[in-house]
Amino acid sequence: MGRDDHKNNKNNYLAQTPKNLKSDGIDVEFSNEFADSDDKEAQARSRAADKRAHKK
Repeated sequence: MGRDDHKNNKNNYLAQTPKNLKSDGIDVEFSNEFADSDDKEAQARSRAADKRAHKK
């Protein structure tokens, strides 16, 4: 089966992401175990910015 043989099969659709995906925009893993002071400061600034943004 070559690459073009799959085009005619309409039941072979697999979405990569859901269409109605709601995200908070955070896609970074974080581990307090490996965090240094700069990481913790950045997290605190991010939380403060989120609070300011959601107030309005």
